[in-house]
Amino acid sequence: MAPAALLPLAPLPHHPNPPRRPLCRCGASRRGFTVHTAIAIASASASASVSAPTAAAEATSPSPPPSPPTQTPSSNPGSPVLGGIANTRSWSQYYGSGFSIRVPPSFDDILEPEEYNAGMTYYGDKAKPRAYAARFASPDRDELISVVIKPSNQLKITFLEAKDITDLGTLKEASKIFVPAGAKVFSARTIRVKEEEDIRTYYFYEFSLDKQHVAVMATVNSGKTYIAGATAPEMKWGDDGVKLRSAAVSLSVS
Repeated sequence: MAPAALLPLAPLPHHPNPPRRPLCRCGASRRGFTVHTAIAIASASASASVSAPTAAAEATSPSPPPSPPTQTPSSNPGSPVLGGIANTRSWSQYYGSGFSIRVPPSFDDILEPEEYNAGMTYYGDKAKPRAYAARFASPDRDELISVVIKPSNQLKITFLEAKDITDLGTLKEASKIFVPAGAKVFSARTIRVKEEEDIRTYYFYEFSLDKQHVAVMATVNSGKTYIAGATAPEMKWGDDGVKLRSAAVSLSVS
């Protein structure tokens, strides 16, 4: 087991009735579709087959964001460790249905109005599933941060309700769900976060595909899988990777 790493994630504040629009100041092909958003990559690749690094760093956060974590090297030679994490406490916080996520300054909310209404039924019509639970973009729309919520039994057939992301498999096994075939994996980590009385487990993956760099953070709560991801062209990741990775890692569920 790799040495533990400390991850600065704040617990989700109590928010019994989150509004449909965010309470924050931000406005925030199988293969063809995946390059536009990290979340589409994660949700569209459930049947893909790919191996990920076996090393995992387990982290526990005893309090709201302290300093950035100290990371341990991956077991895959030549693969960089989980990169830097920014302190996101000053960023706007978006509250969605059962989750929250920090949004970088200047990012706009680009969730279409019809997506807010998705899932509603009219006169017994079958509800249209919502593609995204949240979606934000940089001013030039090259960088995207998205959240998708999926029933866990759609990602892995099971008769029991998934209580923890480990119910979907180990970090390596779950990579078949969250990382598309053909991707170059840079980092794969198990992250444990103290949230009130429980320890919640998250899986983190960072990889590249079709000249896009992607960071994905995923967890399970009450039978639902919450997937947050950030993506940008490889040429921009060097400048903005810390910001985008930090946004993905800020995912918290209640």
